Amino acid sequence: MHHTAIIFLEFGAVLLGLGILGALALRVGISPIPLYLIAGLAFGTGGVLPLATSTDFLEIGSELGVILLLLTLGLEYNADELVTSLTGNARAGIVDLVLNAAPGAICALLLGWGPVAAVAMAGVTYATSSGITAKVLSDLGWLGNRETPTVLSLLVFEDLTMAVYLPVLTTLLAGLSFVQGAVSVGIALLTVSVVLVVALRFGRVIEAFVRSPNSEVLLLKVVGLALLVAGLAQQLQVSAAVGAFLVGIALSGQLAEDAHALLAPLRDLFAAVFFVFFGLQTDPAKILPVAGLAALLALVSMITKLLTGMYAARRAGIAKAGQARAGIALIPRGEFNIVIAGLAVGAGVHPDLGALAAAYVLILAAFGPLAAKLVQPFITAIAKRAA
Repeated sequence: MHHTAIIFLEFGAVLLGLGILGALALRVGISPIPLYLIAGLAFGTGGVLPLATSTDFLEIGSELGVILLLLTLGLEYNADELVTSLTGNARAGIVDLVLNAAPGAICALLLGWGPVAAVAMAGVTYATSSGITAKVLSDLGWLGNRETPTVLSLLVFEDLTMAVYLPVLTTLLAGLSFVQGAVSVGIALLTVSVVLVVALRFGRVIEAFVRSPNSEVLLLKVVGLALLVAGLAQQLQVSAAVGAFLVGIALSGQLAEDAHALLAPLRDLFAAVFFVFFGLQTDPAKILPVAGLAALLALVSMITKLLTGMYAARRAGIAKAGQARAGIALIPRGEFNIVIAGLAVGAGVHPDLGALAAAYVLILAAFGPLAAKLVQPFITAIAKRAA
């Protein structure tokens, strides 16, 4: 059979299957994310029905999903709100770093994997999945809540921290000199600073360039600009997601609302592909031997993220129900964590690191959305009691 025909058949089957799973999730009243992840496990290496040729296509689609998720998230806020939130939550961001990097680093050291593995595992347990959290906030209708800007500021703080962390990690993995590592970190910081300054100082110019009365032209301009900035950011060792998010915050008012409405269906399509591809990367056979340790590490991380979210929300003057929502929204792990583990495994740090990270992330990627849905009635009860 022709190669293109196989890709169409596989991709069509995946999308149709996701549609059925999504309908089932709506009927049961849960987030579809865990079902999408399970579907990825079923279609991946070691699964029930591994895909033959469409994985490269799905990989590109999954990266587009993360970019579109963060782009639409950025459209919800403007640059002034971002800066105010970041400066007001810097202390909470540091608490987030210390509380959530520690479990991974301590685990690696206790297992005797060495200091480089400890640095890698610190990143695996630290970073919340911006993509999954954005989806949870949207699915549960939490985007308009008072605690959501606090959650977003922590996510942005983490992404900006990753802009420093990733060059440092790659330097350690490659055994480069201090000078080479410092240059790499400097380039990353300069890139983020330039994009943020452009968003703050020249937002109106960007809006004038993007604005169009025609929805097709508007869609093409917004997506094209987001992809260009995301690609530039990634080329300079900064997260593509950070670049897309900053493009979103550069747009505001009616233009942002129009762009959000146009992007929503496209975002949902590629976001579903992202979650499936995440599952595709995980071999179920490698998860079982480290499942117990991964579950214990996940439990510790849930507690530290809950404490982080509650601390940040309390500092912002948010009530107990909002504090609980903020902590729960930070639980999921995803794209950054797998990338970090992949870098470490590729450098030959330790053969078990990849399996442990995959099992850990899979637990939190699946449980995070479920936890948010399951505890919603309790949070509502807390809010009523406080009132």
